[in-house]
Amino acid sequence: MSQANVKEIIKAEYIKCATDPVHFFRKYCYITHPVKGRILFHLYPFQEEVLNDFRANRFSIINKSRQLGISTLSAGFALWTMLFQKDKTVLCIATKQETAKGMVEKVQFMYNSLPSWLKGNIKPLSDNKLSLKLANNSQIIATSAASDAGRSYAVSLLLIDEAAFIEGIDKIYTSIKPTIATGGGIIALSSPNGVGNWFHRMYTEAEIGKNEFKAIKLKWNLHPDRDEKWEITEHANMSPREFAQEYDCDFLGSGNSVVEPELLSFYEETFIQDPIERRFMGGDFWIWAYPDYSKQYIVCADVARGDGSDYSAFHVIDATTCEQVAEYKSQVDTRTFGNMLVSVATEYNNALLVVENANIGWDVVNTVIEKGYEKMYYSPRAYGDMSMDKWLSKMEQEQTVPGFTTSAKTRPLVISKMESYIREKAFIFHSKRLLEELRVFIWMNGKAQSQNGYNDDLVMALGMGLFTRDTAMKFYEQGMDLNRAMISSITKTTYGYTGPELPGGTQNPFMIDNGHGDFEDMTWVLS
Repeated sequence: MSQANVKEIIKAEYIKCATDPVHFFRKYCYITHPVKGRILFHLYPFQEEVLNDFRANRFSIINKSRQLGISTLSAGFALWTMLFQKDKTVLCIATKQETAKGMVEKVQFMYNSLPSWLKGNIKPLSDNKLSLKLANNSQIIATSAASDAGRSYAVSLLLIDEAAFIEGIDKIYTSIKPTIATGGGIIALSSPNGVGNWFHRMYTEAEIGKNEFKAIKLKWNLHPDRDEKWEITEHANMSPREFAQEYDCDFLGSGNSVVEPELLSFYEETFIQDPIERRFMGGDFWIWAYPDYSKQYIVCADVARGDGSDYSAFHVIDATTCEQVAEYKSQVDTRTFGNMLVSVATEYNNALLVVENANIGWDVVNTVIEKGYEKMYYSPRAYGDMSMDKWLSKMEQEQTVPGFTTSAKTRPLVISKMESYIREKAFIFHSKRLLEELRVFIWMNGKAQSQNGYNDDLVMALGMGLFTRDTAMKFYEQGMDLNRAMISSITKTTYGYTGPELPGGTQNPFMIDNGHGDFEDMTWVLS
């Protein structure tokens, strides 16, 4: 074969690689297999479809099972972009720099394995653990997930690896999106990590066409080597939550929710319903049951910090049946909120009013006191072994402060009480707002809190109410029962007249012996 023919064949092959990334992968992209070592990247059908989606869509978001080769596929797409286009900057962001560096290393391995004619004059200008820059001025850079990541780059392609696990990804995305506004693209990939985070929000919005992303779901069974036997083995080796997260692309089943997602699904199907009345400005006070004057109620309130990022909220709970009968959530000034609480508590049979007293909550507590509402909850100054005797003793000795004191000691107790009531299905609630807050109420760094960008106002108000029901209210009722028992145990004794018998056998207690052998009738004193 002549040299001219060889050049023509190479040229045609080069053009085919430049225009068809699937062909480029199948023939020239080498990867490192954990068992087989260096092998060609033979694409599975689902991987080929994903690669074509990358080309057809500027923004792709992938909810994926583990070990499907999608990170490697994304690295190969980054190399294809760099090799056949000039002046392209690929930025890779991950949970930590080591993870992002792994993406760069995959690109470097693929590049070094290419035939020399495919590289041509596009030699590396710089090549280190965190970046690779080619002679055509295209490059890939690895960075950790910092809030200012990517600000100094004009990004052509942004790769976000394990996006659901990057803390603060919302701010990173906000800061970096303007750098790709001129035509760049984004590939965000991750296994799920519960609901409410940036990845969940962007993916679910993409599914219904509310943003620019192409939603791609890749479950475990797409891999040809995985069958029912493989699934049974993996289920045996991990919890349902772990399988949902690692393999099943299940947002609700994954994550680290304080309340199990299955329980919340049960409540949604069984108890969630529209209120029978919406009251107050904006209709933010939802009512499911009107006051029953034979019952006792608790009104439990969480007060907004006042910075505009959260809400003031309260529940009305039937203390006997432990059922939510009303709920409020809105942004309102403290004095209005205090007056509203007094009004609602009064309406619901002078309910026990539990108001958080931290920070701005004191303004609400003072408003309640100024209104003269008598049945407000008072917290012990120090929580210890809260037996009935100790609690009553603190109340009698006025070792208390008005309102509910949320502290490092009481907060875990409040959350534990709320979770226990729901887990045992001992509390019934009807609110969609509360349901959504519970879905994004998670364990984060050892602390139960709402996910970034969400609120837990209704959750904390509920926890305070249920905690109070099981402590202060129970102790109060036990104390009252004790007093009633003591009173009823007092025996009535009738003392009869022991003086002389009068004529006719009658006795008159007002006949007094005058000391002269006669009796004098003293009933005139009563006239």
